[in-house]
Amino acid sequence: MTDTFERIVVVTGGSRGIGRAICAALSAPGTAVFFNYNTDLDAAETTAGEIAAAGGSAHFHQVDVASETAVADYLGTVLKKAGRIDVLVNNAGITRDGLLVRMKAADWDAVMDVNLKGTFNCMKVAAKAMMKQRYGRIINISSVVGVSGNPGQANYVAAKAGIIGLTKAVARELASRNITVNAVAPGYIDTDMTGDLNDKAKAAMIDQIPMGRIGTPEDIAGVVAFLASASADYITGQTIHVSGGMYM
Repeated sequence: MTDTFERIVVVTGGSRGIGRAICAALSAPGTAVFFNYNTDLDAAETTAGEIAAAGGSAHFHQVDVASETAVADYLGTVLKKAGRIDVLVNNAGITRDGLLVRMKAADWDAVMDVNLKGTFNCMKVAAKAMMKQRYGRIINISSVVGVSGNPGQANYVAAKAGIIGLTKAVARELASRNITVNAVAPGYIDTDMTGDLNDKAKAAMIDQIPMGRIGTPEDIAGVVAFLASASADYITGQTIHVSGGMYM
């Protein structure tokens, strides 16, 4: 594979929503896209089809990003097959919403383990490979609520705020090796995660968006593709908000 593909991309949580759109946006002839999924094999196969339709080569595995061992094994397999990792997008995330005073410790831990620790686990392994290559692009998916806060999501907000801080710290560590590390903070995006909201809640959310519409996964994927491109070679340590003006 090393001799065949020009670019190796890894996307976590790539089986649906924003992750699927990112996989498609980063696909092109000469690109191998590795992505993981949690439980939905059918969704992963759909993503693989979109990667292939865009000219890329799809490779997917079931991986728990919260597990340091599982991530090390998975990215070790990628490196063995592909020889390198050029782009890493940390998108995997879950929610376990609830008011602070009622939140179970298990729900706090689950969100922190997947959203924040999962990002750390993947960055740690990929960064070592990128340092040897003296090249890499890491893009972490945070959230507008990581800077604005949101009631009922103390765990999710804390994890997404942590991703922004982690992005800045690692960007400073890796800049001298030609590795950029940036974050994208989506606002209200039309995905399965937000689809459970009732019409009243959706209308209230749209009222907070100056552009007056819900964002799409493709809105996020386009910015990720830009950060992974040569056009963003001099950008690192930044958080780009894609929220229709929800946060300014």
